[in-house]
Amino acid sequence: MSVSTATQRPRLALFDLDHTLLPLDSDHGWGEFSIAIGWCDRAEFGRRNDEFFADYLAGRLDIPDYVRFATEQVVRRGPQAAAQAHARFMDEVIRPAMKPAALQLVQSHLDAGDVVVITSATNAFVVGPIAQAFGVEHVLATELARDASGWYSGEVEGTPNMREGKVVRMTAWLAERGLSWGDVESTFYSDSMNDLPLLEHVDHPVATNPDARLRALAQERGWRVLDLFSETP
Repeated sequence: MSVSTATQRPRLALFDLDHTLLPLDSDHGWGEFSIAIGWCDRAEFGRRNDEFFADYLAGRLDIPDYVRFATEQVVRRGPQAAAQAHARFMDEVIRPAMKPAALQLVQSHLDAGDVVVITSATNAFVVGPIAQAFGVEHVLATELARDASGWYSGEVEGTPNMREGKVVRMTAWLAERGLSWGDVESTFYSDSMNDLPLLEHVDHPVATNPDARLRALAQERGWRVLDLFSETP
């Protein structure tokens, strides 16, 4: 991605994942799937998973604490079992939830020559294969640290990709390519008030399947509102 002229900036299309491109939360869904395949106790894991999800919706999620909890079984089971489980997760949970409207929206940006990035607070183990299924090469997610063996340790690596962290990570991503925000024309699709820092940072914020608070703010500020899924009111 390079700059041609001052009036023809490269276009950058950024997408949140959960409840934006997917009509579900992939992180919470992975937890429910872990219960379904017998990796976790339903009563205890399900209770804590629901509590963390409520914290996320309320904007108070402790990312390192949640990541340790969410990846405990992935760390314990090892690379082969984790990869096999994720492949089942894709087939049984994610692909059936990938709606044509979301696929077409992403493809329209790819066809237009835009650089497409999925930027998600969910950890990279969960997000990576989902981004591939959408045909998206560039992914920013909450990265997982690795231990001496090269497998995940359960800790977060670097800045969690959430709230202000999405701006920090995206700024660094641009800088790695010799670019700044002023060099690109940026659009960001998101459903959540958690993403307000990045929505306020881009040229074209799009409140996508927005929660009530974001919908009200978008209408107040004149931002585009996109209801991508038919079940979204």
